[in-house]
Amino acid sequence: MTTESSAVPSPSSAAATPPASPAGTGAGVSVPPAGEPPILTGSGAILRTLELLGVTDVFGIPGGAVIPLYDELMAQDGIRHVLVRHEQGAGHAAEGYAAASGRVGVAIATSGPGATNLVTAIADAYMDSVPILAITGQVFSTLMGTDAFQEADIVGITMPITKHSILVKRPEDVPAALASAYHIASTGRPGPVLVDITKDAQQNSAPFIWPPKLDLPGYRPITKAHGKQVVAAAQLLAAAKKPVLYVGGGVIRAGASAELLALAEITGAPVVTTLMARGAFPDSHRQHLGMPGMHGTVPAVLALQESDLIISLGARFDDRVTGKASEFAPNAKIVHVDVDPAEISKIRTADVPIVGDAKDVIADLTVAFTETSGGSPADTADWWIYLDGLREEFPLGYSEPTDGLLAPQYVIKRIGELTGPEGVYAAGVGQHQMWAAQFIKYERPNSWLNSGGAGTMGYSVPAAMGAKVAEPERVVWAIDGDGCFQMTNQELATCTINDIPIKVAIINNSSLGMVRQWQTLFYDGRHSFTDLNTGHDTRMVPDFVKLAEAYGALGIRVTSADQVDDAIKLALATNDRPVVLDFVVSRDAMVWPMVPQGVSNSYVQYAKNHAPTWGDE
Repeated sequence: MTTESSAVPSPSSAAATPPASPAGTGAGVSVPPAGEPPILTGSGAILRTLELLGVTDVFGIPGGAVIPLYDELMAQDGIRHVLVRHEQGAGHAAEGYAAASGRVGVAIATSGPGATNLVTAIADAYMDSVPILAITGQVFSTLMGTDAFQEADIVGITMPITKHSILVKRPEDVPAALASAYHIASTGRPGPVLVDITKDAQQNSAPFIWPPKLDLPGYRPITKAHGKQVVAAAQLLAAAKKPVLYVGGGVIRAGASAELLALAEITGAPVVTTLMARGAFPDSHRQHLGMPGMHGTVPAVLALQESDLIISLGARFDDRVTGKASEFAPNAKIVHVDVDPAEISKIRTADVPIVGDAKDVIADLTVAFTETSGGSPADTADWWIYLDGLREEFPLGYSEPTDGLLAPQYVIKRIGELTGPEGVYAAGVGQHQMWAAQFIKYERPNSWLNSGGAGTMGYSVPAAMGAKVAEPERVVWAIDGDGCFQMTNQELATCTINDIPIKVAIINNSSLGMVRQWQTLFYDGRHSFTDLNTGHDTRMVPDFVKLAEAYGALGIRVTSADQVDDAIKLALATNDRPVVLDFVVSRDAMVWPMVPQGVSNSYVQYAKNHAPTWGDE
């Protein structure tokens, strides 16, 4: 990173010198003598800085420690504020906004519980490398450390789950703090940054100087890879007989999908895309084997396990992908590409470590491979015969339920087919998340949003809301479970009031489905405290259709296969309000294939899509 003023976004040369009324109507602004910078309150500086950084939308909810900011926010029209019903919703909405658009998402909360309610979303963004800026209010600087009303050390609390946390006590420090935070969040490995601003810093005034000088000597992300390492990787790739391109979410965050496609096609290597990378490579492409890992396709899992070379691109060898790490891909050499040097060799030692931005590294690797191989694909004919055999023997499928209820896989598959690849699909966490990753075909990046690393229930509805604000012309689905939906469904009110017409598909199996699946498989069917009574009980607590209607949404219950298409089509045709579809599905449906936790991925060789058999660990 550089500390020159050019590192700070400046929408135009005119924007570099703020106009006399940066808050839109003059709120919080004093007009100084000609040629002098305007005098702004700290709150006015927050808003003007966000505008100059290109921020157009924020999600938040006011409280005592941010009243000054909200007072001036109301008096301007350059930034749209979406008033959420819970701070966690603001955080997930900022995540969905960022994940769908590639821009930094912004969430605002007050001090104390308002700030701590953001923590789950901040942790989620940190795990999944989502660029968000969290702005929190803090008590007066003179009261800090006295256990004042609604005081919490949010900078200290979030230190382990942010790229950086900043405390601002003076109004003159606001522009540099926010510009630094925005820069850190959106460069290198993206992630959340928190700026905590005391109430007196918001109320007091100071000259607004733009652009500020960024002083971040310890932050210098590496984006350009070492040329010799790239050449070494190209040589291994040209010589490999069983290569695999192991693609992680870093490829999507880097905007490197086009470069990935070019590399795959010139090398002829198979491609697997992790849960976080769905859409980075088209599902329809012949070289795509699907998703690897615990619930991955058999060809994808065994391609990694039996490879002789893994080119890891923006992936981190997560335990859900590797299974028992000590037995993962025992015969493979590893080329590990990541913008974060801390990830290199953290789980699996890399034979060729490459630190750099995925977009640049993949482009360089394509050139190096062409020069090394003379433009001929790697000799992988026998490898493809084997992999194609696996595809034919182990197609992704599911069994029809025997209880007369809907197959959840069918419902999700039809949502994807009727909506198409231009839609955006935000999933909650659990069985429905895995089915959505498996049975919807993703053809483009940023179309699949989910909580991968943290596994946060309640993510889907607010994330879909944020995605719809960022991409208003796209159809946006929240594919949720009945358990997840009950954690954040209050944001339906936000959607209704703010004209954010998302579609919500509740895959209602009346239980905490993934936990129930583990209880069935590994705890002798003891389903302890996983029944929710939302769809298989005459009481139906709550009744999701009535709940949707109470929030001003269209509510539809679907209980048979012949109703599925009509319900989805009605949802797609309804754009004047949110839509909630309550799909009552079988609680006995399970996610297959499945590699049990802590077991070698070689166990998937025993998998049968409908009735897997596992050996002893």
